[in-house]
Amino acid sequence: MSPPAPRLCRALPVLTAVLAALLYGLAPPAAADDGPADWTARPAGTGTGREARPYVYLEGAPGAVLQDRLAVTNSGRAPLTVRLRGDGRAGGWIRFAEDTVTVPARTRADVPLALTVPPDAVPGDASGEAVAIGGGEEVRVPVRVRTVGATLAALTVEDVEISGGTIRYALVNRGNATLRPRLAVRAEGVFGTLLDRPERPLPLELAPGRRAERTEPWPDAPALDAVTVRLRVTAPGGVRDEAEGSATYLPVGPAVGGGLLLLGGLAVFASGAYRRRRPTGRTAPQPLRGEAQPPTATEPLLKAGAKT
Repeated sequence: MSPPAPRLCRALPVLTAVLAALLYGLAPPAAADDGPADWTARPAGTGTGREARPYVYLEGAPGAVLQDRLAVTNSGRAPLTVRLRGDGRAGGWIRFAEDTVTVPARTRADVPLALTVPPDAVPGDASGEAVAIGGGEEVRVPVRVRTVGATLAALTVEDVEISGGTIRYALVNRGNATLRPRLAVRAEGVFGTLLDRPERPLPLELAPGRRAERTEPWPDAPALDAVTVRLRVTAPGGVRDEAEGSATYLPVGPAVGGGLLLLGGLAVFASGAYRRRRPTGRTAPQPLRGEAQPPTATEPLLKAGAKT
Protein backbone atom coordinates (compact mmCIF):
# COMPACT_ATOMS: atom_id res chain seq x y z
CA MET A 1 0.00 0.00 0.00
CA SER A 2 1.49 3.32 -1.20
CA PRO A 3 1.66 6.30 1.13
CA PRO A 4 -1.01 9.03 0.68
CA ALA A 5 1.52 11.85 0.22
CA PRO A 6 2.55 10.92 -3.35
CA ARG A 7 -1.10 10.68 -4.44
CA LEU A 8 -1.83 14.14 -3.03
CA CYS A 9 1.12 15.53 -4.91
CA ARG A 10 -0.21 14.10 -8.17
CA ALA A 11 -3.70 15.63 -7.55
CA LEU A 12 -2.44 19.15 -6.79
CA PRO A 13 -2.03 20.20 -10.47
CA VAL A 14 -5.62 19.12 -11.25
CA LEU A 15 -7.01 20.96 -8.24
CA THR A 16 -5.06 24.06 -9.17
CA ALA A 17 -6.46 24.04 -12.75
CA VAL A 18 -10.03 23.66 -11.48
CA LEU A 19 -9.60 26.52 -9.00
CA ALA A 20 -8.15 28.77 -11.71
CA ALA A 21 -11.09 28.02 -14.01
CA LEU A 22 -13.55 28.90 -11.25
CA LEU A 23 -11.79 32.17 -10.49
CA TYR A 24 -11.70 33.08 -14.20
CA GLY A 25 -15.45 32.51 -14.51
CA LEU A 26 -16.17 34.79 -11.54
CA ALA A 27 -13.94 37.63 -12.79
CA PRO A 28 -15.63 40.36 -14.98
CA PRO A 29 -14.69 40.26 -18.66
CA ALA A 30 -12.13 42.78 -19.84
CA ALA A 31 -13.38 45.59 -22.02
CA ALA A 32 -12.72 45.08 -25.69
CA ASP A 33 -10.47 47.61 -27.34
CA ASP A 34 -12.74 47.91 -30.37
CA GLY A 35 -15.96 48.54 -28.36
CA PRO A 36 -17.92 51.82 -28.30
CA ALA A 37 -15.76 54.80 -27.46
CA ASP A 38 -16.25 56.80 -24.27
CA TRP A 39 -16.48 60.46 -25.38
CA THR A 40 -18.21 63.77 -24.77
CA ALA A 41 -18.89 67.02 -26.63
CA ARG A 42 -19.46 70.40 -24.98
CA PRO A 43 -18.66 74.10 -25.38
CA ALA A 44 -14.91 74.61 -25.13
CA GLY A 45 -13.51 76.24 -22.00
CA THR A 46 -11.37 75.68 -18.95
CA GLY A 47 -14.29 75.27 -16.55
CA THR A 48 -15.38 71.86 -15.31
CA GLY A 49 -18.40 70.69 -13.35
CA ARG A 50 -20.57 73.64 -12.37
CA GLU A 51 -18.11 76.02 -14.01
CA ALA A 52 -18.54 74.41 -17.43
CA ARG A 53 -20.65 76.28 -19.99
CA PRO A 54 -24.05 74.58 -20.44
CA TYR A 55 -24.45 75.87 -24.00
CA VAL A 56 -22.83 78.01 -26.69
CA TYR A 57 -23.97 81.63 -26.36
CA LEU A 58 -23.22 84.25 -29.04
CA GLU A 59 -24.46 87.79 -29.57
CA GLY A 60 -24.13 90.14 -32.54
CA ALA A 61 -25.76 92.40 -35.09
CA PRO A 62 -27.26 91.21 -38.40
CA GLY A 63 -24.48 90.17 -40.79
CA ALA A 64 -21.90 89.64 -38.01
CA VAL A 65 -19.61 86.56 -38.00
CA LEU A 66 -19.30 85.14 -34.46
CA GLN A 67 -16.73 82.54 -33.37
CA ASP A 68 -16.53 79.83 -30.72
CA ARG A 69 -15.16 76.29 -30.22
CA LEU A 70 -16.64 72.88 -29.58
CA ALA A 71 -14.60 70.53 -27.35
CA VAL A 72 -14.69 66.80 -28.21
CA THR A 73 -13.02 64.60 -25.56
CA ASN A 74 -12.15 60.97 -26.33
CA SER A 75 -11.69 58.98 -23.11
CA GLY A 76 -11.50 55.64 -24.89
CA ARG A 77 -8.53 53.44 -25.79
CA ALA A 78 -8.87 53.84 -29.53
CA PRO A 79 -9.07 56.82 -31.92
CA LEU A 80 -12.55 58.26 -32.44
CA THR A 81 -13.96 59.81 -35.62
CA VAL A 82 -16.74 62.35 -35.08
CA ARG A 83 -18.96 64.09 -37.66
CA LEU A 84 -20.16 67.62 -36.85
CA ARG A 85 -23.18 69.59 -38.10
CA GLY A 86 -25.69 72.25 -37.02
CA ASP A 87 -29.39 71.74 -36.43
CA GLY A 88 -32.31 74.10 -35.85
CA ARG A 89 -32.61 77.77 -36.76
CA ALA A 90 -29.41 79.03 -35.14
CA GLY A 91 -27.69 75.72 -35.87
CA GLY A 92 -28.19 76.35 -39.58
CA TRP A 93 -25.99 79.46 -39.25
CA ILE A 94 -22.99 77.40 -38.01
CA ARG A 95 -20.00 76.29 -40.07
CA PHE A 96 -17.26 74.12 -38.48
CA ALA A 97 -13.59 74.35 -39.39
CA GLU A 98 -13.82 70.62 -40.15
CA ASP A 99 -17.00 68.61 -40.62
CA THR A 100 -15.22 65.36 -39.69
CA VAL A 101 -12.63 65.16 -36.88
CA THR A 102 -10.55 62.17 -35.69
CA VAL A 103 -9.62 62.43 -32.00
CA PRO A 104 -6.78 60.20 -30.68
CA ALA A 105 -7.32 58.04 -27.60
CA ARG A 106 -7.44 59.91 -24.28
CA THR A 107 -7.28 63.26 -26.07
CA ARG A 108 -9.42 66.39 -26.34
CA ALA A 109 -9.86 68.30 -29.60
CA ASP A 110 -11.22 71.87 -29.73
CA VAL A 111 -12.94 72.38 -33.09
CA PRO A 112 -13.41 76.05 -34.18
CA LEU A 113 -16.83 77.09 -35.41
CA ALA A 114 -18.12 80.26 -37.07
CA LEU A 115 -21.72 81.46 -36.83
CA THR A 116 -22.91 84.05 -39.37
CA VAL A 117 -25.97 86.05 -38.37
CA PRO A 118 -28.11 86.56 -41.52
CA PRO A 119 -28.17 90.17 -42.76
CA ASP A 120 -31.99 90.17 -42.61
CA ALA A 121 -32.19 88.62 -39.13
CA VAL A 122 -34.59 90.49 -36.84
CA PRO A 123 -33.56 91.51 -33.32
CA GLY A 124 -34.29 88.86 -30.75
CA ASP A 125 -33.26 85.35 -29.70
CA ALA A 126 -32.74 82.27 -31.85
CA SER A 127 -31.83 78.75 -30.80
CA GLY A 128 -30.35 75.62 -32.33
CA GLU A 129 -27.89 72.81 -31.66
CA ALA A 130 -24.39 71.68 -32.56
CA VAL A 131 -24.56 67.93 -33.24
CA ALA A 132 -21.63 65.50 -32.88
CA ILE A 133 -22.03 61.89 -34.10
CA GLY A 134 -19.44 59.14 -33.47
CA GLY A 135 -18.97 55.66 -32.01
CA GLY A 136 -22.64 54.86 -32.55
CA GLU A 137 -23.71 57.76 -30.32
CA GLU A 138 -25.02 61.31 -30.85
CA VAL A 139 -24.38 64.32 -28.60
CA ARG A 140 -26.32 67.60 -29.00
CA VAL A 141 -24.92 70.84 -27.61
CA PRO A 142 -27.45 73.74 -27.27
CA VAL A 143 -26.68 76.98 -29.13
CA ARG A 144 -28.24 80.34 -28.21
CA VAL A 145 -27.88 83.44 -30.39
CA ARG A 146 -29.11 86.96 -29.66
CA THR A 147 -29.42 89.37 -32.57
CA VAL A 148 -29.06 92.96 -31.38
CA GLY A 149 -30.71 96.00 -32.94
CA ALA A 150 -33.80 98.20 -32.82
CA THR A 151 -37.09 96.34 -32.37
CA LEU A 152 -40.17 97.42 -34.32
CA ALA A 153 -43.56 95.98 -33.37
CA ALA A 154 -46.34 96.53 -35.93
CA LEU A 155 -49.56 94.61 -36.56
CA THR A 156 -52.54 95.18 -38.87
CA VAL A 157 -56.00 93.60 -39.13
CA GLU A 158 -57.29 93.37 -42.70
CA ASP A 159 -59.95 91.93 -45.02
CA VAL A 160 -62.86 91.81 -42.56
CA GLU A 161 -65.81 89.89 -44.03
CA ILE A 162 -69.12 88.80 -42.46
CA SER A 163 -70.93 85.78 -43.84
CA GLY A 164 -73.81 84.19 -41.94
CA GLY A 165 -72.52 83.22 -38.50
CA THR A 166 -68.82 83.69 -39.31
CA ILE A 167 -66.54 86.73 -39.22
CA ARG A 168 -63.39 86.35 -41.33
CA TYR A 169 -60.27 88.50 -41.05
CA ALA A 170 -56.49 88.47 -41.50
CA LEU A 171 -53.66 89.50 -39.16
CA VAL A 172 -50.34 90.65 -40.65
CA ASN A 173 -47.11 91.20 -38.69
CA ARG A 174 -45.58 94.32 -40.28
CA GLY A 175 -42.63 94.63 -37.83
CA ASN A 176 -39.50 92.67 -36.94
CA ALA A 177 -40.61 91.23 -33.59
CA THR A 178 -42.66 88.13 -32.88
CA LEU A 179 -46.13 89.11 -31.61
CA ARG A 180 -48.84 87.46 -29.52
CA PRO A 181 -52.00 89.39 -30.52
CA ARG A 182 -55.20 90.03 -28.56
CA LEU A 183 -58.64 90.58 -30.16
CA ALA A 184 -61.84 92.47 -29.26
CA VAL A 185 -65.05 92.26 -31.36
CA ARG A 186 -68.06 94.60 -31.46
CA ALA A 187 -71.10 94.57 -33.78
CA GLU A 188 -73.69 97.33 -34.13
CA GLY A 189 -77.12 96.94 -35.75
CA VAL A 190 -79.97 99.30 -36.61
CA PHE A 191 -81.40 99.09 -33.10
CA GLY A 192 -78.18 98.96 -31.07
CA THR A 193 -75.32 96.69 -30.05
CA LEU A 194 -75.58 93.05 -31.15
CA LEU A 195 -72.17 91.72 -30.11
CA ASP A 196 -69.58 92.95 -27.60
CA ARG A 197 -66.69 90.59 -26.86
CA PRO A 198 -63.94 92.01 -24.62
CA GLU A 199 -60.28 91.77 -25.52
CA ARG A 200 -58.79 88.29 -25.16
CA PRO A 201 -55.48 86.63 -26.18
CA LEU A 202 -55.48 84.61 -29.39
CA PRO A 203 -53.81 81.16 -29.52
CA LEU A 204 -51.33 82.51 -32.04
CA GLU A 205 -47.66 83.52 -32.19
CA LEU A 206 -47.11 85.63 -35.29
CA ALA A 207 -43.54 85.79 -36.62
CA PRO A 208 -42.28 88.88 -38.48
CA GLY A 209 -43.69 89.15 -41.99
CA ARG A 210 -46.25 86.40 -41.45
CA ARG A 211 -49.97 86.63 -42.34
CA ALA A 212 -52.62 84.57 -40.54
CA GLU A 213 -56.15 84.01 -41.91
CA ARG A 214 -58.59 83.59 -39.01
CA THR A 215 -62.32 83.27 -38.30
CA GLU A 216 -64.51 84.41 -35.41
CA PRO A 217 -67.76 82.46 -34.84
CA TRP A 218 -71.04 84.38 -34.41
CA PRO A 219 -73.70 81.71 -33.80
CA ASP A 220 -76.45 84.17 -32.78
CA ALA A 221 -76.15 86.50 -35.77
CA PRO A 222 -79.42 88.38 -36.54
CA ALA A 223 -81.95 87.21 -39.13
CA LEU A 224 -82.96 90.70 -40.24
CA ASP A 225 -80.63 93.66 -39.73
CA ALA A 226 -77.89 95.83 -41.22
CA VAL A 227 -74.75 95.39 -39.11
CA THR A 228 -71.26 96.83 -38.84
CA VAL A 229 -68.59 94.65 -37.21
CA ARG A 230 -65.47 96.30 -35.79
CA LEU A 231 -62.33 94.32 -34.85
CA ARG A 232 -59.60 95.74 -32.60
CA VAL A 233 -56.22 93.98 -32.21
CA THR A 234 -53.44 94.79 -29.75
CA ALA A 235 -50.05 93.30 -28.83
CA PRO A 236 -47.24 94.06 -26.35
CA GLY A 237 -45.17 97.10 -27.23
CA GLY A 238 -48.08 99.49 -27.79
CA VAL A 239 -49.33 97.74 -30.94
CA ARG A 240 -52.94 98.58 -31.88
CA ASP A 241 -55.06 98.50 -35.05
CA GLU A 242 -58.76 98.44 -36.01
CA ALA A 243 -60.79 97.45 -39.05
CA GLU A 244 -64.48 96.97 -39.80
CA GLY A 245 -66.82 95.27 -42.21
CA SER A 246 -70.56 95.53 -42.99
CA ALA A 247 -73.29 93.08 -43.92
CA THR A 248 -77.07 93.05 -44.40
CA TYR A 249 -79.06 90.13 -43.05
CA LEU A 250 -82.37 89.35 -44.83
CA PRO A 251 -84.71 86.43 -44.03
CA VAL A 252 -85.02 83.82 -46.75
CA GLY A 253 -88.10 81.56 -47.21
CA PRO A 254 -91.29 81.14 -49.33
CA ALA A 255 -93.67 82.45 -46.63
CA VAL A 256 -91.56 85.48 -45.83
CA GLY A 257 -90.92 86.16 -49.50
CA GLY A 258 -94.65 86.01 -50.27
CA GLY A 259 -95.38 88.40 -47.43
CA LEU A 260 -92.89 90.91 -48.77
CA LEU A 261 -94.44 90.69 -52.25
CA LEU A 262 -97.94 91.24 -50.77
CA LEU A 263 -96.77 94.31 -48.91
CA GLY A 264 -95.18 95.64 -52.08
CA GLY A 265 -98.39 95.09 -54.06
CA LEU A 266 -100.50 96.88 -51.47
CA ALA A 267 -98.15 99.83 -51.54
CA VAL A 268 -98.41 100.09 -55.35
CA PHE A 269 -102.24 99.82 -55.25
CA ALA A 270 -102.53 102.53 -52.61
CA SER A 271 -100.30 104.83 -54.62
CA GLY A 272 -102.43 104.37 -57.78
CA ALA A 273 -105.70 104.94 -55.91
CA TYR A 274 -104.37 108.17 -54.51
CA ARG A 275 -103.49 109.45 -57.95
CA ARG A 276 -106.97 108.62 -59.35
CA ARG A 277 -108.93 110.29 -56.52
CA ARG A 278 -110.82 113.50 -57.55
CA PRO A 279 -110.27 116.57 -55.39
CA THR A 280 -113.11 117.47 -52.99
CA GLY A 281 -113.84 120.46 -50.72
CA ARG A 282 -115.86 123.66 -50.26
CA THR A 283 -114.07 125.64 -52.97
CA ALA A 284 -115.76 125.34 -56.38
CA PRO A 285 -113.58 124.63 -59.39
CA GLN A 286 -112.43 127.73 -61.28
CA PRO A 287 -113.62 128.10 -64.93
CA LEU A 288 -111.16 128.13 -67.75
CA ARG A 289 -110.07 131.49 -69.19
CA GLY A 290 -112.35 132.71 -72.12
CA GLU A 291 -115.38 130.70 -71.06
CA ALA A 292 -118.80 132.49 -70.79
CA GLN A 293 -119.86 132.96 -67.22
CA PRO A 294 -123.54 132.73 -66.12
CA PRO A 295 -125.11 135.91 -64.72
CA THR A 296 -125.06 136.40 -61.06
CA ALA A 297 -128.13 137.13 -58.92
CA THR A 298 -127.17 140.81 -58.49
CA GLU A 299 -127.10 141.56 -62.24
CA PRO A 300 -130.53 142.52 -63.91
CA LEU A 301 -131.70 140.26 -66.74
CA LEU A 302 -132.05 141.94 -70.13
CA LYS A 303 -135.32 141.61 -71.90
CA ALA A 304 -135.41 140.21 -75.31
CA GLY A 305 -134.71 142.80 -77.98
CA ALA A 306 -133.58 145.40 -75.47
CA LYS A 307 -130.80 147.63 -76.61
CA THR A 308 -127.68 147.90 -74.65
